[in-house]
Amino acid sequence: MSDTTDSKPTTRANADYDLETPIPSDAPGLRQGLTSYGDAHFSLFLRKVFIKALGYSEDALSRPIIGIANTFSSFNPCHANIPQLLDAVKRGVQLAGGLAIDFPTISLHESFSSPTSMYLRNLMSMDTEEMVRAQPCDAVVLIGGCDKTVPAQLMGGLSANKPIFHLVTGPMMPGSHRGVRIGACTDCRNNWAKYRAGTIDIEDISAINEELAPTAGTCGVMGTASTMACILVGLGLMPFNGASAPAVSSTRLRIAEETGKNAVEACQKLEERRPQTILSKESFLNAITVLQAIGGSTNAIVHLMAIIGRHPGVAGHITLNTIDEIGRKTPLLVDLKPSGENYMTDFHNSGGMLDLLMELKPLLHLNALTVTGRTLGQEMASAHHAPVPRDLSCIQPFDSPLHPASSLVVLRGNVAPGGAIMKASASKERRLLRHTGKAVVFAGSADLAQRIDDPNLDVDPDSVLVLQNIGPVGNPGMPEAGLIPVPRKLAEKGVMDMLRLSDGRMSGTAGGTICLHISPEAADPTSTLGILQSGDVITLDVEDRRIHVDISDEEVARRVEARRGVLLSEGSTAPWAAREGMRGYRGLYMRQVLQAEQGADFDFLTAEGPKR
Repeated sequence: MSDTTDSKPTTRANADYDLETPIPSDAPGLRQGLTSYGDAHFSLFLRKVFIKALGYSEDALSRPIIGIANTFSSFNPCHANIPQLLDAVKRGVQLAGGLAIDFPTISLHESFSSPTSMYLRNLMSMDTEEMVRAQPCDAVVLIGGCDKTVPAQLMGGLSANKPIFHLVTGPMMPGSHRGVRIGACTDCRNNWAKYRAGTIDIEDISAINEELAPTAGTCGVMGTASTMACILVGLGLMPFNGASAPAVSSTRLRIAEETGKNAVEACQKLEERRPQTILSKESFLNAITVLQAIGGSTNAIVHLMAIIGRHPGVAGHITLNTIDEIGRKTPLLVDLKPSGENYMTDFHNSGGMLDLLMELKPLLHLNALTVTGRTLGQEMASAHHAPVPRDLSCIQPFDSPLHPASSLVVLRGNVAPGGAIMKASASKERRLLRHTGKAVVFAGSADLAQRIDDPNLDVDPDSVLVLQNIGPVGNPGMPEAGLIPVPRKLAEKGVMDMLRLSDGRMSGTAGGTICLHISPEAADPTSTLGILQSGDVITLDVEDRRIHVDISDEEVARRVEARRGVLLSEGSTAPWAAREGMRGYRGLYMRQVLQAEQGADFDFLTAEGPKR
């Protein structure tokens, strides 16, 4: 009987355990980013042990792995449709031959985050970046929707620099009250203002509350969520109809399936599909053009500056001045609340982003790449475009805009040497865009709440309402308190708008003549905003892009110096000094957050890194 040796076929599993063959550091699929045990082959062996506990076969594990960031939360109604979207993305991945694995990250909702969701945006970006880096994904689908989730995911995904595919949850449908369409959240604010003024009663406001958010999804107007969705299309990171299809529509599910398919296709050319490769200066110029043309949220500017700051090839090449320069030549074309009258469903039915981009074609950089690997111009040329009849569309022709230019403007002056933002297109009183009045100053949110409705408040319709200490450090996260309410005694007389200034933000769904993101913020010991006093005369001139307080440079310097001594004195409880002793995430945030013109990102997360 002869001595024989059985020959065993080489399988993928056997090859993975071949100790003589090194595992490449840039290996794809399950072999990438191995846990550090000191033995790469053992790390892969152990990883397979545990993923097989989930029931995966060797055939499944040999396919491109598409991670899906799952931001579902029962505290987030904007994301209530994510379970259905997850199923659709997985279907698209599997039909294209990939392996879909979802994983959770932080989820943020505007109304359920204290003190603000903006305070937690950078934390979510860190969570996203580290989970994308740490886990063995060849490409990642980022499912977001509510205001701060999309920028957080793009910031984190851009820094991690694996191929990323954005999928937003989509806008909700409008509701109805007494036969009139209403929707979150412009109509939330408009009707609350009417209730404060006494023009509608408690029964009306209660009934309206039932109809403002009748379905899952993001706010159905051109607020921050819709603005960021449109910007993703402008950047080339999402299909044209991905920005506007309703959350509860079958179209939204088909977009999700398409997104999963596109993610698998990208795995064939991973290096070419990384976001730092796809996104260029021209990509961001297109996004800013879209922002101006839709009359988008002022919040988008602070998010864009943070996103740009994450890109090593673009950071420093686009500033607030760039946003203003583009605005001067970009008309407002989309008739949506708060700058117009319609809702996101109307925008979608008008052809959505494809029709808008067709109108903007003369201003766009058509050579900018998209996530498909083709240029924006190529994607537009290959898309099926059936123009909507003009009388049925809320998208205006390029040569017949709602507003000729500069929907969003950047202001400068001694009040805001670092810059300030205003959505000029959302002003309710155009006369206020060139206005001089005496300041009525509130030291913070508590002071505002205590005095704004005092019948003895020294205020008139020409006064300038100034709210201090709601900036990134002064009130962590720049709360959306910049929509300072019109004092009740004036609202009851029919005053609907006043010039208002703050270092905070306002909801993208809000309107009014409101100067925001003033930098440096009032909490900064060098801030001019922080030394304003009631009675100071303030001038706004939007045409000249100027916000100015009529006091001498010498008086400004005197007030700043006097205040600095108080803010930085030993034992001071002022945020600028107190932050040095704070613990936890709040301490990290307070010490590391940058000012609004730099996106309120953390300095150590930017492409440049912390200043030494």
